[in-house]
Amino acid sequence: MKIVSLVLKFLPLHAAAVRAGVEAVPGASVALDTGDGRMIVLLEDGPGYAVSDAILQVHRVAHVMSVTLSYEYSDEAHALEEASA
Repeated sequence: MKIVSLVLKFLPLHAAAVRAGVEAVPGASVALDTGDGRMIVLLEDGPGYAVSDAILQVHRVAHVMSVTLSYEYSDEAHALEEASA
């Protein structure tokens, strides 16, 4: 399992289009829209898609000027330990 959060920056007048573009990405959800051209997006991996692919897709959403990775969590080591036990 991987979870990341991103901070997006865009012109405030494009907020609705950015939200729609983000929500079209598998595993993505808008956690916070500040209303001033910043948005916090959560990404979680799932069957058939990876967080790394989702980050690239979010970066390509129309009107997004910048994407900053602000948090990353992975429990792959724990999953490997459970699988080998």
